[in-house]
Amino acid sequence: MARINLLPWREKQREVRHQHFLWLLVGIAVVATGLIVLGERILDRAIEQQASRNAYLGARIASLDERISQISDLQARREQLLARLQIIQGLQGNRPASVRLFDQLTRALPDGVYFTELGRVGKTLSIGGVAESNAQVSQLLRSLAAAGGLAVPVLEEVKTASAGDEGSTSVFRLTVAQAQAGLEA
Repeated sequence: MARINLLPWREKQREVRHQHFLWLLVGIAVVATGLIVLGERILDRAIEQQASRNAYLGARIASLDERISQISDLQARREQLLARLQIIQGLQGNRPASVRLFDQLTRALPDGVYFTELGRVGKTLSIGGVAESNAQVSQLLRSLAAAGGLAVPVLEEVKTASAGDEGSTSVFRLTVAQAQAGLEA
């Protein structure tokens, strides 16, 4: 066989492979850099989109918080209105009781006696008036005791006052408690 020196050809082949490897390495580096830049842009865009979604959700949450505060204000107003409604219904329900109480007081009032003042504290009525005689004051006390819905009246004071030429009158003050809860005015 002839002696052929293949070393220069192998050297050339090695150099071509080495350049091919370097070009391949540079190409991979360029592609990797491009992928990194592309990935970074994709991630930045995703972060921006998430930030815009978060801002939108924040705005919606703020508007819903405002609505919730309005709803709680409306509920508080509703409770106030319901309380007022209950008070009004209570007053409406007690209106006939007031009428009955005044009716009982006028029915118990004998001739010659009239009331000058009428007050109420709790369930106790305070009555002041004038009568022509002490006997009429006694009759008033008996009539009030016999009236339904009233407790036994307590006479606090009786004074005799002169009424000029006509004679004397009795000025009295008494208290009587309401016996039934249904007669509250």
